[in-house]
Amino acid sequence: MKKLSARRRHPLAAVVVLLLALAATGGLYAAFAPAGTAKADETAQSLAIEEGQKLYSVGCASCHGTGGQGTSDGPSLVGVGSAAVDFQVGTGRMPAQQPGAQVPKKKVVYSQAEIDQLAAYVASLGAGPITPKSSQYSVEGANIGRGGELFRNNCAQCHNFTGEGGALTHGKYAPSLEGVSPKHLYEAMQTGPQNMPSFPDSTMPEKEKKDIIAYVQAVNSDKTDNPGGLSLGGLGPVSEGLFGWIFGLGSLIAVAVWVAAHTAKAKKS
Repeated sequence: MKKLSARRRHPLAAVVVLLLALAATGGLYAAFAPAGTAKADETAQSLAIEEGQKLYSVGCASCHGTGGQGTSDGPSLVGVGSAAVDFQVGTGRMPAQQPGAQVPKKKVVYSQAEIDQLAAYVASLGAGPITPKSSQYSVEGANIGRGGELFRNNCAQCHNFTGEGGALTHGKYAPSLEGVSPKHLYEAMQTGPQNMPSFPDSTMPEKEKKDIIAYVQAVNSDKTDNPGGLSLGGLGPVSEGLFGWIFGLGSLIAVAVWVAAHTAKAKKS
């Protein structure tokens, strides 16, 4: 009878065994699940690069070289990063129709999935600016007033103070920012396309970029009041004053000449 009582298990023994089993299962999951997820991500990235290389060979290699090293018809893409590809291809500037002083924005020829694949391949050629996440260019909580100040100090020299764009030298120009998506505005500041300087986070932090995007959206919105009437390209009071002098004074002179001519005729009659 003593031996039988010695072999009898404690009532909590089953609970302890169950907890140990669950702990072991959790430990195994923690040990293997991240590795499995990482491997799946790596495989997906490899497939994206492979598909992107195929697209690149057909649509880009003739100008930028088979390995992105660049040619006389196109610059090197090594180190430009996925953000540059997303901007250039996502706005239709690339593939370019023909060489020129500046590649204009046009209809997009690739789907977003294809753009992502191209970006993955080009990014594999060398480290560069990464395509931003939506949280980076979201204008929620942005300071529009601060964005206007930053824009006037860093961008208005070329794009003018409302982002209407302007002419540069040798056939180049600063394009209008009206209707440009927040993502592409952010990428333009990241990468500095064509004649534009780049503003990396070390020069212009993410918060300041968001403020600028909020300002550009605000001044180009249909809901924004313009108490001055015609914007005249958004060039400011100098152009508006010049318009007033030329056309206003010209109209007064024309009226004066007309009155004088008709007065002379009335006297002769």
